[in-house]
Amino acid sequence: SYTTNRVNGNIELQDGHIKLPKLKLVKIKQHREIPTDYKLKSCTISKTKSGKYYISILTEYEKEIKPVSIQKVVGLDFAMDGLYVESEQGEKANYPRFYRQSLEKLTKEQRILSRRKKGSARWEKQRLKVA
Repeated sequence: SYTTNRVNGNIELQDGHIKLPKLKLVKIKQHREIPTDYKLKSCTISKTKSGKYYISILTEYEKEIKPVSIQKVVGLDFAMDGLYVESEQGEKANYPRFYRQSLEKLTKEQRILSRRKKGSARWEKQRLKVA
């Protein structure tokens, strides 16, 4: 791949073609329309392993940044017993405790597995059930 910067209008888009230095006019399939108020900054031409060429075009435009007024602030603190605790009302995250819920079943299955003889069909079936 190689990158070329726009200097004195050497990169231009012209209805289905792009004018590049050294290559002149090259036919392209343009996937997105670039508005007229955008300025072309640079182009990077790259070749894939399959032999296709791609061009990425870097543009610059003026964007008016609108100030946003902050309406509400919420602080979240990490908690060891839960995921987080909210600052205002002290609410905790309500998430499912899958490990705690399956702990009794897991201990029972492990007790059964410990009595089995290693290598037997029952042992394999029980081992897969516990895992």
